[in-house]
Amino acid sequence: MKVTSYRSMDAITRLNRREFMRLGGVGVAAGAGLLLGRPPVWAAEGEVKRTPPPRAKTNIDEVRKTPRTARSLPGAFPGKVVEVHDPKSMKDDAPVPEVVNAMFERGIRTLTGKGLPESFPLFFEPSDVVGIKVNPVGPGLISTRLEVVDAVVAWLKAGGVKPKNIIIWDRFDYMLTDAGFTAERYPGLGLEGLQTMDESYDPEKGNAGKWRDQKGVHLSRGNFDEKVFYWADVDAQKDEMYLNQHVVNDKHSYFGKLVTQRLTKIINIPVFKNTGDGISMATKNLGYGAICNTGRLHRPLFFDVCTEVLAFPAIRDKLVLNITDGLRGQYDGGPMPNAKFTWQYDRLFMATDPFALDMVCHNLLVAKRKAMKVKVNEHPKYTEYLRYGETLGLGVADPAKVKHLKA
Repeated sequence: MKVTSYRSMDAITRLNRREFMRLGGVGVAAGAGLLLGRPPVWAAEGEVKRTPPPRAKTNIDEVRKTPRTARSLPGAFPGKVVEVHDPKSMKDDAPVPEVVNAMFERGIRTLTGKGLPESFPLFFEPSDVVGIKVNPVGPGLISTRLEVVDAVVAWLKAGGVKPKNIIIWDRFDYMLTDAGFTAERYPGLGLEGLQTMDESYDPEKGNAGKWRDQKGVHLSRGNFDEKVFYWADVDAQKDEMYLNQHVVNDKHSYFGKLVTQRLTKIINIPVFKNTGDGISMATKNLGYGAICNTGRLHRPLFFDVCTEVLAFPAIRDKLVLNITDGLRGQYDGGPMPNAKFTWQYDRLFMATDPFALDMVCHNLLVAKRKAMKVKVNEHPKYTEYLRYGETLGLGVADPAKVKHLKA
């Protein structure tokens, strides 16, 4: 059987994880745009203007019919973004826990007008099952810092949430482990990947893999909810390398059951980094992290996925807080880790509104890229998905309406 050589973000991540320090990150992300489906530039400089292909149909209109709740996005503080800066947040390239804790407290106080104990009831009840969505890509360099998660966990525990009801999660289980989110580090807490993947699977080298059951179904298939899916009229690759990574390969991207059936609240903790001339932060961390079968979506719907997935009640009605980890940032080479383009930024950004948050961070990252002499394409397409979120009532994206506070 011939197997095509499908690779996407996770294949590159495996290379980075094992060889990143040896390679210094240089060159790893150079080809990531093609492999990841970096958003195409339909009218690049010096190129004859082309008409972009028709937008693929999705089930967003059906999703929008679901009634909103009092908790629905953009949450308690629409359009409000808090930036917390402390130049002492990192020492010897590692976060300083007590400084990060103080930054977190300051950010919450500025966002809510209340201290940590008083602000807790604005977001949670002690009976909640709270999922903390991290970004473990680029462990140790540009992944969600454990110290930021520690501050959040301490707040939840102090508010009465039981440790077993605090679940740190991502799409891939092995990435969590690689980034330090382990039972030893977080005893008593839940640690869950929506799916597994056989990293060694390579039938061309005689490795048949262990990612299927006896019926040939992906072992993680049962982790996804057949009743809740993002449908897009986009075909997936049919080879088994793709299936190993994406669980299914039809026109459905199913939500994880963890998200649809178990979590009652979600805290989103992305990192401050680029993806080409766009960003890979709050909306993308959930847009591509809560569903399977995403490889097919990169080229035709790359940014729109970040908006439309968040319109589903499983995200829209549960996401109560976003914290962009900017202790270290990456201004180029993203979304994969590349040490050459990282810098100590010493910041946390907080908002209930992920669209306002991403618009603020997008503009800050553009300014950084320009300062570093990176050629920047400022075509509106790189922020259109945020304005699209505003039209769907999910957030505030108009910079004139966003309130950007510094704490």
